[in-house]
Amino acid sequence: MQTISEVSAPRPERKGQGEGLCVLSDIKKELRANMNGVASAHQRQSEDYRINWGIELPRIMDIAKEFEPSRELAQTLWNEHVRECKILACLLMPTDDFIEEICDIWAESIRTEEIAMMFCLHLVKRLPYAGVKAFEWMASESRMLQNCGFLTMCHLLRQYEMNESSQEEFLDQASASLDNKYAIKALQIYASLSEDNTEKVKKIADYL
Repeated sequence: MQTISEVSAPRPERKGQGEGLCVLSDIKKELRANMNGVASAHQRQSEDYRINWGIELPRIMDIAKEFEPSRELAQTLWNEHVRECKILACLLMPTDDFIEEICDIWAESIRTEEIAMMFCLHLVKRLPYAGVKAFEWMASESRMLQNCGFLTMCHLLRQYEMNESSQEEFLDQASASLDNKYAIKALQIYASLSEDNTEKVKKIADYL
């Protein structure tokens, strides 16, 4: 079984229709055609998004399947202050092209828990440096980066093993962040993996 430091994933294959700014208008047409009128009427503009069309996640994922993943297209979508565009960006960014520096820039610009969840679920967990980012973000003073760190760890714990030192670091970070619901979730997943893990998490709870 791979360790968390060895996380990697193959690039997904999808049918597509091009990339960049020339495709953005096509995507926006799709989004407008699928907008949820009731939801968008209340969420059209907010502090978090310039536009929120209120489209449900399954439909956004269907729309993503119509376009070829590319770095240029994903970056163009991410730069849009539109909820659905940011989710599509997470779905359409090829992991091979998503270098660590750009990953940090994206993570630092996240303003909502929903985008953090999509970012970690559909993109970060598949990156070869996912484990490095998880530990780095868990130790951040930024609440949203902490969220990204623990969300990423939740996914990695289900798929990979941690060595002893990594487990100790994770438990230290999680025990120092028990006011974060994603840290709690990560501890729950960790505890479910073995009886030994369960005892370690119980010790944290007993210490409180």
